[in-house]
Amino acid sequence: MAQSQEYKIDTIRHSMAHLMAQAITRLFPKDHVEFGVGPVIDHGFYYDVEMEHRLSEADLKNIEKKMKEIIKQKLPIERKVMSRDEALKFFAEQNQKLKVELIEDIPAGEEISCFTQGDFIDLCRGPHVENTNNLPFSFKLTHVAGAYWRGSEKNQMLQRVYAVCFASKEELQDHLKMLEEAKRRDHRKLGKELELFHFEQVAPASPFFMPKGAFLYNELVSFMRRLYTKFGYDEVITPQILDSDLWHTSGHYAHYKENMYFSNIDEREYAVKPMNCPCHMLMFKHYKYSYRDLPLRYADFGRLHRYEKAGAVAGLTRVRTFCQDDAHIFLPMDKIQGEIQDLMRMFFICYEHFGFTGIKVNLSTRPEDKSGDDATWDIAEGALKDALDASGHAYHIKEGDGAFYGPKIDVEIADALGRYYQLGTIQLDFQLPERFDLTFTNQEGKEERPVVIHRALLGSLERFIGVYIEHVGAAFPFWIAPEQAIIVPVNNETHEAYASTLAASLRDLGLRIRVDNRNESMGYKTRQIQKSKVPYMIVIGDREVETDSVSIRAYGSRDSQDMSTQDLKSLFSELNQERVPKALR
Repeated sequence: MAQSQEYKIDTIRHSMAHLMAQAITRLFPKDHVEFGVGPVIDHGFYYDVEMEHRLSEADLKNIEKKMKEIIKQKLPIERKVMSRDEALKFFAEQNQKLKVELIEDIPAGEEISCFTQGDFIDLCRGPHVENTNNLPFSFKLTHVAGAYWRGSEKNQMLQRVYAVCFASKEELQDHLKMLEEAKRRDHRKLGKELELFHFEQVAPASPFFMPKGAFLYNELVSFMRRLYTKFGYDEVITPQILDSDLWHTSGHYAHYKENMYFSNIDEREYAVKPMNCPCHMLMFKHYKYSYRDLPLRYADFGRLHRYEKAGAVAGLTRVRTFCQDDAHIFLPMDKIQGEIQDLMRMFFICYEHFGFTGIKVNLSTRPEDKSGDDATWDIAEGALKDALDASGHAYHIKEGDGAFYGPKIDVEIADALGRYYQLGTIQLDFQLPERFDLTFTNQEGKEERPVVIHRALLGSLERFIGVYIEHVGAAFPFWIAPEQAIIVPVNNETHEAYASTLAASLRDLGLRIRVDNRNESMGYKTRQIQKSKVPYMIVIGDREVETDSVSIRAYGSRDSQDMSTQDLKSLFSELNQERVPKALR
């Protein structure tokens, strides 16, 4: 086989998508198979197919086998150019209606690029490898999922066949091991097993948090409030449902209507808020402020609702109802740089405290559907860039990825498996202060327009919980664990009283302790407690009662340690102090 390293990995993966499509047509010659799109994605590729046969796990293995056979056939991969009319005629004759639809969207007069390999031809811009023999064996078809054609629920559901592909077998094996670990850490699986949260059909994509999950949720809010005290934020509470006129004023009605929920009340249209910012604009406008009052920082844990398509929602990471650790900062232009430096410090204190070490900073610039003029955007983007340069943090430019009202800084974090998630955001906004006619009195006694910074650290609390569960595998640090220790009396009749007294004294210290007095064997209880991932298991027997001590075992450890009850209280009190980052103590 030729060296696949001669080609960029994305070129290899794109060619592999065509190879997979060809293998499917050969394996199912009696089925009419239509193909949608087959793009490259992180670590691999997928192809959307329309066919009567429902692809199974066994089918995926057979498709892999057929792909390897085609690789060995050394088929040349050649580019073929057609006119638009020729391409429409050719794919219509092949009964490839999805391809015809794609071609119809191509402007008249443009050449249509296709690629052939043996008896297979596909619509594609390329590039591709030159021969199937240039493709590696280091790939695997992973699963099949449903996907609406062109992402619209109005269209038919296709079968999306996913695959991973690497230049070497070693990279493939490493990635497959990571995928297996990701399955074990899946927050949807762990959330159900550990009774943290679940979903119900009566409220699609809207989580129900059980007591343990609600504790996590509320502890995150408490953590953020500790940061707010340090960095000078004031918390506010705002309404859930507001007149649609507000969303016209803010611009969200024009730019975000399809993601909002509406209702008619007293013959007027109202919207359930998808974000807090317009409410905060009204609060600032309601009072008179001078430069001495700024920066003014409003924080809001209000519940938000956004319509997400059914095919886009996924566990806690994308839901329809959620809460953000949201804040808006009102300040004059000359305070931007210092404020953003404080924000970056706040961000890193937060993420490092939760054990995230891989942190990326991105600067996102104006999108095509921006609101406002280019001159204002030039000022806004320049201000963010200058602030980032002064902060000393390395950053990447993401062209066209800003919000419609202003550029932004996005912060991505890597979890324990090296997967990156965008959590924090700093968005600079010159548009909403203009739309709401916000002013403050400057040092010269004149009215001046403030700048607004939209800011979140954790982002959606729901999404952060999902990411964090997978980051730690639901083995939460002591300070945020819903249950910090479980006390197990060896014999309920002789040891339960001591265990209960100890539990009460630990609860008096603000600790979350439970006594497991079920009528089950010690082995069964031990296995159940290990599965629950509680940080500590404390065993009480005759010796412990006699010596006022405990036998303590940390989660994940096979060894137990003897400890006096006083030392136990000191240990737990010290561990509980970690709820406050060292930088804030």
